[in-house]
Amino acid sequence: MSLSSHQIDSIARQVYGRFPDLKGARPAVQAQAGAKTAGAGARFLLTFKANGQGPGGQTIQRIVRVVADAQGKVLKISTSR
Repeated sequence: MSLSSHQIDSIARQVYGRFPDLKGARPAVQAQAGAKTAGAGARFLLTFKANGQGPGGQTIQRIVRVVADAQGKVLKISTSR
């Protein structure tokens, strides 16, 4: 089982709302290994990457990782500095 393109687009809209500098970046999608708790469904890791401007005009790559379940619900979002 994997995420549909509609679910990926829905997750991407949430990420773009929170991180506008990532707008237009398409995520890499990976299925995560089995969960440690019984009854947990499939989970997927979506990785968004984009370049932004840091202090002094330096280019810095921002990486946002999103963990979502099989229904497309965002469970966790983390970002690089």
